[in-house]
Amino acid sequence: MSFNFILLFSMTVFVASIIPGPSMLLALTHGMHYGAKRTIVSALGNVTVTIIQASVSIAGLGTILIASETTFQLIKWIGAAYLIYMGISMFFSSKISLSSNKFNRTNKRNSLRKMYLQAAFVTAGNPKAIVFFTAVFPQFIAPNAAYLSQFCILISLCAFIAFNCFMIYAIAGQKIVSLFSKATIGKYIQRIIGSTFIGAGIGLAASNK
Repeated sequence: MSFNFILLFSMTVFVASIIPGPSMLLALTHGMHYGAKRTIVSALGNVTVTIIQASVSIAGLGTILIASETTFQLIKWIGAAYLIYMGISMFFSSKISLSSNKFNRTNKRNSLRKMYLQAAFVTAGNPKAIVFFTAVFPQFIAPNAAYLSQFCILISLCAFIAFNCFMIYAIAGQKIVSLFSKATIGKYIQRIIGSTFIGAGIGLAASNK
């Protein structure tokens, strides 16, 4: 696998990952609420599922999933329902505590677990990631080289890129809070993001395969 192939693969995955979507929107939200440092946990949740999705695609199971309309639609509908649920919860939430410093040890442990799971669920709820990986991976696999080493390189690159894209949005969210620190403004921002989550969920549910 040449350096040019690795660079092209990295650029392809980066462009696909950095485009605003449910996972990046969640990164922005967590960055606003918890700060970029704590949002590392959310990024790890996103990376965990990204590695699973990439591995499933490489193992050939992605082709089975794409061919199985029922399984694909089931994952899509569950993901859409979860996005809509999160959007409604954020829109009607009365607790606006953007990047609060009052964070005791118990709340921190519970919140970190919640952040990780939210990121994992949002990422897993988008089966189109598997479609993307299934379509992209074969283009960058050299048939005359060792498969295992190539798979490890590609999956590692996917994880690295996913983590960094997630953190870019998290840092942006933290910066937004520093610019708009008033509670009333924070409430409007949260409602806008909540509405976007609802729209993303509806869009995912309404999208064709």
